[in-house]
Amino acid sequence: MTRIAVKIAYLGAGYRGSQAQPGLRTVEGDIASDLCAIRREPGWDPRLRMASRTDGMVNALGNVAAFDAPIEDPFVLLKALNAVSKGVFYRGFAAVGEDFNPRHADMREYRYVMRRDGIDPDKARECASLFVGEHDFSGFCRADGKSPVLAIDSIRVSSEGDLMITDFRARYYLWNMVRRLMAAIAAVGRGDASIGDVEAALGGNGVSFGLARPDALTLTRVEYGGIDFIEPEGMFDAKVGEELFKDGIRRAFFSAL
Repeated sequence: MTRIAVKIAYLGAGYRGSQAQPGLRTVEGDIASDLCAIRREPGWDPRLRMASRTDGMVNALGNVAAFDAPIEDPFVLLKALNAVSKGVFYRGFAAVGEDFNPRHADMREYRYVMRRDGIDPDKARECASLFVGEHDFSGFCRADGKSPVLAIDSIRVSSEGDLMITDFRARYYLWNMVRRLMAAIAAVGRGDASIGDVEAALGGNGVSFGLARPDALTLTRVEYGGIDFIEPEGMFDAKVGEELFKDGIRRAFFSAL
């Protein structure tokens, strides 16, 4: 049996996070169930590991899972997994060694989307720039026993229509970190807080800017040196078309109110 890494996507709605929790629906739980279903062996242990943990309601377009492949042909494996899946989209694959640990990624990217109403994009960018580089993020995370000192490689704030899009790039993040950073960026952009307030929080004065909503956050990419994922084309065409059609019906309805 070979070891395989699979690029996965999911909408966070309906999940209580990615990490397996007894009695709760999670992404790990769904993947394990999908693998057992195609192997036709309930309770089988595929030695499943995930690259990044995401909270409940948080989405992913490029998280990575590694497990023992119950089907040798990876194209057939992806097709079988997508056929039985009820929430996880299996987008691509890469053969990996037995010692591959998806947690040891070189880089992770997150995207946060919010409405631009009342937000000054220049102030938002100025605030975001404070977080780039190595800092003690004790005031912008939920303590989980890890060192609060880490480096953010880049934060890019851009606009698309009536939306403000913020892209984060770093090797790893702390629990709730991106959502707390976004709460601060939005507060400064709206004029509810100053750059000085954020600098003081980075300095450890205990100021909190709250926690931005989870469903606007998406893990977009996880990178590994020397590993390229193969993504078969057209796998989700029918499903995407149906979902976009249903979304169009919802948009027309709410636009008419």
